[in-house]
Amino acid sequence: MKYYHDLITKKSFKVLQGLKKDFDLVLIGGWAVWLYTQALKSKDIDLILNFDQLEKLRRKYDLVKNSRLKKYETKIEDISIDIYLPFYSDLGFPLDQVLLKPMVLQGFKVPAKEILLILKQKAYQHRYLSFKGEKDKIDIFSLILMPDFNWQRYDQLLKAHNLLNLKNDLKKIITQTKQIKELNLNQHQLSKLKKALLF
Repeated sequence: MKYYHDLITKKSFKVLQGLKKDFDLVLIGGWAVWLYTQALKSKDIDLILNFDQLEKLRRKYDLVKNSRLKKYETKIEDISIDIYLPFYSDLGFPLDQVLLKPMVLQGFKVPAKEILLILKQKAYQHRYLSFKGEKDKIDIFSLILMPDFNWQRYDQLLKAHNLLNLKNDLKKIITQTKQIKELNLNQHQLSKLKKALLF
């Protein structure tokens, strides 16, 4: 299953492995979803860093501050890297909470899949009409199709952080989607899933 060219995803993952060796980071975005689902590989890299790690990164790479989007950006071997910081960046979920109890998959720290779904939904809200938004939607489906996805935990997180509107958004995404070729989901399979997932 592909969304980006193999050469790009291989280069991106190699860059990511190098970053993991040098910095204490929590991986979010498409690569974090892939670590859980093994569905679609990613191209860009999205990280959460504490400020001490940001300074360490700044000593090695050219960082650009994006004040409008409240993040830092850099490129390594033409791979775009977005860096988010607790108490500064706004991804719709408190990033200090993500840093508290990350999971570890293949040596990478990642948010719990239920938190990752919330972050993906927030990203999708801002770019649902774009190419990246389409990838967000595929990532959303690949997460919710995981047999061990914890819906009760998801509900608790939405209530605790006043994000209950995301549940309705998710229902809308599910009902409006006709097929997802990248996940080999056709209309018939999706209609079955809709019945199972419309909680």
